[in-house]
Amino acid sequence: MNVGPQADPVASIAVLADDLTSAGDGAAPFRRAGHRAKVLLSPDSGAAFGTAAPALAGVVAVDLGSRLLDEPTAVITTARAAGAFAAADLLVKTVDSTLRGHVAAEVRAAHAASGRPAVVVAPAFPAEGRTTVQGVQYVHGVPVHETAFARDPAHPVRCSDLARLLPEADHLEPDRFGKLPELIERGGTFVCSAATDADLDHLVLSVPQTGDVLWVGSPGLAAALARLHSRTPAAALPGLPGARRPLVVAGSANPATRRQLNRLRERVDVAAAAVDGDAAAAVHALRSASAPVLVVHTPDGRRTAASDSLTADLAHAVRALVTGGPVDGLVLTGGETAVAVLEALRSEGIDLIDEPEPGVARGILLGPSRVPVLIKAGGFGDEGTLDRLCRLLMDGGSAA
Repeated sequence: MNVGPQADPVASIAVLADDLTSAGDGAAPFRRAGHRAKVLLSPDSGAAFGTAAPALAGVVAVDLGSRLLDEPTAVITTARAAGAFAAADLLVKTVDSTLRGHVAAEVRAAHAASGRPAVVVAPAFPAEGRTTVQGVQYVHGVPVHETAFARDPAHPVRCSDLARLLPEADHLEPDRFGKLPELIERGGTFVCSAATDADLDHLVLSVPQTGDVLWVGSPGLAAALARLHSRTPAAALPGLPGARRPLVVAGSANPATRRQLNRLRERVDVAAAAVDGDAAAAVHALRSASAPVLVVHTPDGRRTAASDSLTADLAHAVRALVTGGPVDGLVLTGGETAVAVLEALRSEGIDLIDEPEPGVARGILLGPSRVPVLIKAGGFGDEGTLDRLCRLLMDGGSAA
């Protein structure tokens, strides 16, 4: 999509995320727009912090892991990151498009530490049905606190109204975006509604100097900023070999992921094993399988093990299957699952290649096991998403 005259090119872009899938989501649109990009697993990965951090060319997206922290610790972590990357040409703080996590506290912490006089908050992600209308966040037309995200086991969403989350903010509908230049000059926090990608494009074009503000949003806003700040010439997209033995790892309890898992398991070329307190049994079953596509997942019904234990068991199974064979490519769904797997594989993150679908990051692991990987948030996609991503991993290549 062409959003009109291009802004001055930016050399450094920092994306601060509260979990790994959000880091990938935030960096992927910039990669697609021609920037080099890395997604780092933790604030200390690859010397993410330090005096040299803002000078790094391209995109550095950092998983702060703050969604899993208590709020005071999340505030400290977010402020530290925003201060470390305050000199970046473009500074983006991602938030979940369903408002999970410590949204208000992290926005305030990032704003205070960023050195930017103003913060623009726009959590809409229209490609996935997440819209902001009159300051209220919706998922496919339903206020987010009335959806399945209200029953999220780790971060249940209780409020859809951004005016209640950020009472200090001014609220703007798209027909008032033209007032942003004078408002930003005064400073403050501005919550911006958006129901379409065109609204988000209108928003970023309404800010004369995008580096003057802290941008807060989901992949929808990142994509709008990336369309404005495309890089010429574009950094090359490397080709990928097709995976001969892909492994799909499903740790998310989100109903969307479970539907995708059910569809994938209907394929005749798939062998699946559940992990519920016995990772070794799942590893043995998958190593013995003749099917080319392997799937390891948490149980479908009642679980005998705790959630943290199940995630650790999944990661252990993946490490055994990757380092000891036969797996040569990964599809990971669920942010906590993806972090646990990367840590088990001693990976610092991923060298980002592209975004084959909204909310999906594709890259190569940074670490001893340089295998291709696709990472998807648990709540994203339709029933065929895992099936498509698995086929893409097997096809290799790079996105057009």
